[in-house]
Amino acid sequence: MNKSEKKSLFSFLLIYAGSTLLMLGVLLYSYYVNELEALDTHCTIQMQSTANKIRGDILKAYMDKETFNPSKLKENSMKYGLFSKNKKEIYSNLFNKELKFDNTSYFSDTHSFHISTIDENMGIDVKYIIIETDQLPNDVKELKYIMIGILIFSTIFILLVGYFLARLLLKPIKNKFEILDNFIKDSAHELNTPVSILLASSSTLKQGRHEEKMLKYIISSAKQISQIYNDMHFLAFDDKNISLDELINLDELTYECIDFYKDIALIKNIEIITKIDTITIFIDKMKMQKILNNLISNAIKYSKKDGQIIICIKNNILSIQDFGIGITQEDQKIIFKRYKRGSNNEGGFGIGLDIVSKVSKEYNLSLNLNSKLKQGSTFSIDMKNIIKQSPKAH
Repeated sequence: MNKSEKKSLFSFLLIYAGSTLLMLGVLLYSYYVNELEALDTHCTIQMQSTANKIRGDILKAYMDKETFNPSKLKENSMKYGLFSKNKKEIYSNLFNKELKFDNTSYFSDTHSFHISTIDENMGIDVKYIIIETDQLPNDVKELKYIMIGILIFSTIFILLVGYFLARLLLKPIKNKFEILDNFIKDSAHELNTPVSILLASSSTLKQGRHEEKMLKYIISSAKQISQIYNDMHFLAFDDKNISLDELINLDELTYECIDFYKDIALIKNIEIITKIDTITIFIDKMKMQKILNNLISNAIKYSKKDGQIIICIKNNILSIQDFGIGITQEDQKIIFKRYKRGSNNEGGFGIGLDIVSKVSKEYNLSLNLNSKLKQGSTFSIDMKNIIKQSPKAH
């Protein structure tokens, strides 16, 4: 992962995890406040109930003229103390000795307190009943641990989900960058050959040597550069390419394209054999020219030196056959995808066959490939869907 990808990943995680954790924090805080209030209410009710029970026992003993015997409460967390109106201890098993008699209830760091009183006019020695419990602080502490645990677990979970989600989202972008990087490298490699030939040929021509041969090299290189530019321009403005369909003679257009590539084929001493019938089709001329140019260029590029190319139009089928390196079965599955090439050794961007495939799909033409490794390849297109159609029918 490069520096840019790490920065993007970190930024995504910061925004995603930060916003998610902020929302989670608000929800947890709201839950904590509500739960804290519920615990406080529950604890207060329990202490009031205990105080009322003790008051009832004291009053019953007084009514029965019996001595009230303090005892331990059944609730282990509850302790209590009995005090006179002078705040003198009558009985106490309280943990805390510093007590606040003026409050109905109050809290310390470790305990909760509830103060209940008995009307002194009844003649009972007991004035104050103080209930003490550590239940609420313990429950609050446990609640805090639960909240912290949820927050830690949620943070780890959110970060993990965010990380894998970011990697998933960045994957196509990363692939695009890799494709773009390879495309730039291939561009330099593809343009380097004709440009180098142009410079070398111009230098030789300037010296007055091999004029005819050098002119052929210059023309061939210029045509290669022109073809590269045209393909790149076509793909760059693919969404703006408007089809201007018209009736054209496919045989005449094919011969024009062959004538354009004769100089390029001559460099490798490739013979172009034609078996072309007369045929009229209804299609955008520029797009049909793209199909022919790319298939012929592809055949020349992957043909062996001193080889042959057969261009045939028979029974409404256009086929271009070479006897070059061929294409493996695995590569045949991806050869029509953009930036995919049959061989890295022969250069090229891998955009030519993508253009052929796009135009064929646009006009519903059947595009087929038959290839064997080290024996050559044949690309064929069935033209029956565009033969002799009028503009109205199209």
